[in-house]
Amino acid sequence: MVLRHFLQFSDFGTEEHQWLFQRAAEIKRKFKNYEKYHPLADRTLAMIFEKASTRTRVSFEAGMYQLGGSVVHLTTGDSQLGRAEPIEDSAKVISRMVDLVMIRTYGQDKIEKFAEHSRVPVINGLTNEFHPCQILADIFTYIEHRGSIQGRVVAWVGDGNNMANTWLQAAELLGFTVHLSTPTGYEVDQAIAGIRSGDSYKVFRDPMEACRGADLVTTDVWTSMGFEAENEERRKAFADWRVDTDMMKVARPDALFMHCLPAHRGEEVEAEVIDGPQSVVWDEAENRMHVQKALMEYLLLGKVAG
Repeated sequence: MVLRHFLQFSDFGTEEHQWLFQRAAEIKRKFKNYEKYHPLADRTLAMIFEKASTRTRVSFEAGMYQLGGSVVHLTTGDSQLGRAEPIEDSAKVISRMVDLVMIRTYGQDKIEKFAEHSRVPVINGLTNEFHPCQILADIFTYIEHRGSIQGRVVAWVGDGNNMANTWLQAAELLGFTVHLSTPTGYEVDQAIAGIRSGDSYKVFRDPMEACRGADLVTTDVWTSMGFEAENEERRKAFADWRVDTDMMKVARPDALFMHCLPAHRGEEVEAEVIDGPQSVVWDEAENRMHVQKALMEYLLLGKVAG
């Protein structure tokens, strides 16, 4: 097989993403029916964390074990990625000992440099710029609840961060529209997002207008990991970008609410919304595991049946 990495959503084409959604559905079905499925027996996943994690660690680790593989878990203290030795050297060593690497770090440049020197597939578990596995889970969750996302409207309310960047990439590939509303100074950088045109998204100054008629309303914390020094400044800037019941009322009646978690009720989202009937955040969180299982299977085995 040709070596492939998944460092941002646009690394895969439309047809490949559709395949992943189909495989995730089948793999999830097996999981729910307690059907043993071990296509990655004797394969090892190395997980490298420079940013702390709950969902990323549990979803990748549990998912790899469920596929019959094993896991090596490395934290910042264990790996010192790019500090104790050059990233290039770490990549060359680690990739000779495992079959797959997942990295959760700060700068996208680190994971790209690692992948450049890796002999095995590398997966982006999160960087400051992109969060492709989360958007895989979000879109899969939407498909489960409402069918195809093509032609739909996703309202993004909040920071123009890694999640927003990845939603824009997904919209270009999968044929839906993102309504973006961010405070002044926190806009999406189109160059970082890698968007070729503006046809798949619209920018709204008023978050209420961004939500009007949306099929999905989604947000994230106001202060992402690594930006804690800006916390108080961001609280003031984002005060009007809290997803509340009024925003959900102007969305479509069957609109869903998503949040990648962890959430701060009363900040980026009202408790009535995240704990309300339109919220699918718990399905969304579980689905990280299922789409990542499909992704790992695809990177190591290609398109398989069964």
